[in-house]
Amino acid sequence: MKKLLKAGLILIILLAVTGVLFAAGEKETKPLNFALSGNPDTLDPQATSRTLTFQVDKSIYDTLAEPNEKGVIVPALAESWDVSDDSLTWTFHLRKGVKFHNGDTLTSADVKATFERITDEKTASPNKKAFDVISSMDTPDDLTVVFTLSKPFAPFLGSIASGWGAILPKSLIDAGHDFASQPVGTGPYKMTEWIRDSKVVLDRNSDYWMKGYPKIDKVIMNIIPEASVQIQGLVSGQLDIVYMVGKDDLPLLEKSDDVKLVKNLTSLIMVMAINCSQPPFDDLKVRQALNYAIDKQKVLDTAYSGGKIIGTFMDYGNAYYKDFTDLYPYNPEKAKQLLKEAGVGKDVEIKMYLPQNYPPHVKAGEIYQEMLTKVGLNVKIQMVDWSTWIGDVYRKSKFDLTVIGHTGKLDPNGTLSGYGKGKYVQWYNDEAAALIEKAAVTMGYENRKAIYDKVLEIMAGEVPFVYLGSSYRTQGIRKNVEGFRMTPNLDTFDFRWTEFIDE
Repeated sequence: MKKLLKAGLILIILLAVTGVLFAAGEKETKPLNFALSGNPDTLDPQATSRTLTFQVDKSIYDTLAEPNEKGVIVPALAESWDVSDDSLTWTFHLRKGVKFHNGDTLTSADVKATFERITDEKTASPNKKAFDVISSMDTPDDLTVVFTLSKPFAPFLGSIASGWGAILPKSLIDAGHDFASQPVGTGPYKMTEWIRDSKVVLDRNSDYWMKGYPKIDKVIMNIIPEASVQIQGLVSGQLDIVYMVGKDDLPLLEKSDDVKLVKNLTSLIMVMAINCSQPPFDDLKVRQALNYAIDKQKVLDTAYSGGKIIGTFMDYGNAYYKDFTDLYPYNPEKAKQLLKEAGVGKDVEIKMYLPQNYPPHVKAGEIYQEMLTKVGLNVKIQMVDWSTWIGDVYRKSKFDLTVIGHTGKLDPNGTLSGYGKGKYVQWYNDEAAALIEKAAVTMGYENRKAIYDKVLEIMAGEVPFVYLGSSYRTQGIRKNVEGFRMTPNLDTFDFRWTEFIDE
């Protein structure tokens, strides 16, 4: 009870600060109040690789193409496109009359300037490599853009349709505009306010190219890291959507007459990542021991509300997934044996870094620690904030173990590119790296599937991760809200169809 009262007090203070509470009799249009677990690092879509940032940017920017509800890539800012027989020339035909938030009309010059910016070394985009294959761009007229590639590149359309392919206005690019804090796109909402650690306010774009959308006039993304505060807000009606509900909070929400729960399998790849360059994890036997030590289904069920176990680095529902779960079944005795052979015991202190603003990952980390302790390892947990996790753990590989979920991608190259060459787990394998590069220039699903099968087999055996599974996600939504969507594979928020219904 004290925990709920404390959460309620925090919520009232937080929502009062963010402007969610209205004075009596106020007749403003009701905004949609959404719980966001952390701060975007930037709102420049070309300057980030963070899922949370793309989740916000999805409402502000558009791409030439986008995935529909089933994950199929369909037209967006481009009405259509053509691909030459040799797969080297991609011609996109733009929609007429699309407006940027600053009033500029979308033309092919904006598209060309956007991709010149992301491929410019000065931009330092973490997604530059996705478009390095572009050898030239031509704009024969205002509504036509022709990309010529240096080689066939199967992931090209997937990159075009991902958040980092967002189109920016040329006039602002040329002016050196600060997209990081003042984003301008063609998206369904305009960002009108961003107060760090408080809220991101999005107002409806009345000139949006999809007539009649979005349906809601205002979306307030309330930055609330504490899960208990999110849940209290949802129950009280001060929040409308909590997009990820933990298992421990389900009983409370199930009792509420005003909240509905929506459960689906995510495209997340839940892992305990291992720094393969750090002793003792440079020894394959130790990495294998970690995998034998973990009861994966228990971790999924306890920390993530269930899910499907995986045995390699690909989400369970992906068409390219191949099952290797039989390689490392739960076997603590086998783990102890391998650790003994490797000469690793409690004298070796292992640090596990956990992102504190993601309670499910923290819970999973605590369970991992318990299971690893039982096989004779000395694991210490270090809690870090999200910016530290990104800056030190992910970008600088300053960790022994960490717990995270990797977002799915529209093309398997987006998931696998760079592995075998280090990445944040510092895993090197020349064969895997060469196969990943080969698959990217190979056209056709069956041809690519055969190559990726081998890659996933290598990664399953070498285990630079403890592959946990693809989790279920349970969303908590007020019953008077309908139409909230999350983009397949990318896990971004799509509010275009969201609306309040009469109760």
